[in-house]
Amino acid sequence: MADRKTPDNSKNSKDFTGESPRQRSAWNPFRRVSTLAQREQRLAYILLGPPSLFVLALILFPVLWNFWLAFHRVRLLDLRRFTWWELEATVNNFITVFMHYDLWPALRATLIYSTGGTLLAIVMGLGAAMMVHRRFRGSGLVRGTFLIPYIAPIVAVAFAWRFILDPRGVFMVGLLGAGILEQPINLLSQRPWAMISLIAFEGWRYFPFNFLFILARLQAIPEVFYEAAAVDGATPLQKFLYITLPQLKLVLATLFLLRFMWTFNKFDDVFLVTRGTAGTRVLTIKVYDFLIGEFNVGAGAAMALFLFAVLGLLLYVYFKWVMRRAEEE
Repeated sequence: MADRKTPDNSKNSKDFTGESPRQRSAWNPFRRVSTLAQREQRLAYILLGPPSLFVLALILFPVLWNFWLAFHRVRLLDLRRFTWWELEATVNNFITVFMHYDLWPALRATLIYSTGGTLLAIVMGLGAAMMVHRRFRGSGLVRGTFLIPYIAPIVAVAFAWRFILDPRGVFMVGLLGAGILEQPINLLSQRPWAMISLIAFEGWRYFPFNFLFILARLQAIPEVFYEAAAVDGATPLQKFLYITLPQLKLVLATLFLLRFMWTFNKFDDVFLVTRGTAGTRVLTIKVYDFLIGEFNVGAGAAMALFLFAVLGLLLYVYFKWVMRRAEEE
């Protein structure tokens, strides 16, 4: 009996795309051939598109809105009108800001507060990290305790500090009882104690953030470095200066940048602790004064742009020299 040939169904078979070999071989100028990677890339764009647009809208709209306010004569009542876009365009807001008697003292206070608070927070974070770098009994509890200032509500800790530093508070009563002072001092209402107190609060409040990053970098330093230094007879101070600090240089530079930016834009800490009195009226307090104190929305927006320009200039200098040198070394 002659063998019966099985029918060749290869021309009619279809793959996972639903197309037969004949359909795939036919040239179709409108059919786009895509690989698995291209399909995954398109899916990523589809999934990330709406959130990205939403985030950009949240960022770009306030920036553009602030620019518009800065170049228009806007009062607080004008924002409630339906014809606010017809307000007069002007540069008088910037003239008001630059001619204000309190602008340059506020800029000086901002730089002192930002630099002092940032450096103190880094020094305290470094000290705390060095303290618990080596494990000991209760080190976990100590590490958790160090985080309390950072996770505590700002309103609660600010009022606690105001109570402690009050002329009739715990700190002043202790100094009077020890005979260090003869009469109480209002630390939050006298120069330069108000700025010193504010810097101390800033360092205490935000050193846990630096502590976590510095501790993580400390634990990544190879122990071989310290063992070799011990063989050479290096003292603990020499190990810190010639091994620990060089290894932490880039982390410390990054932390200084982040903390300086955040402190430069701080409003709630200053407002809650000193109310901007006794030389602590920083630029963010000036924005609040223009907006709420004088109901001058345009001048407040112009002051915010001035603050942004100063911070941008300082960041340019920092990235151009400090960060580049730290990365090269």
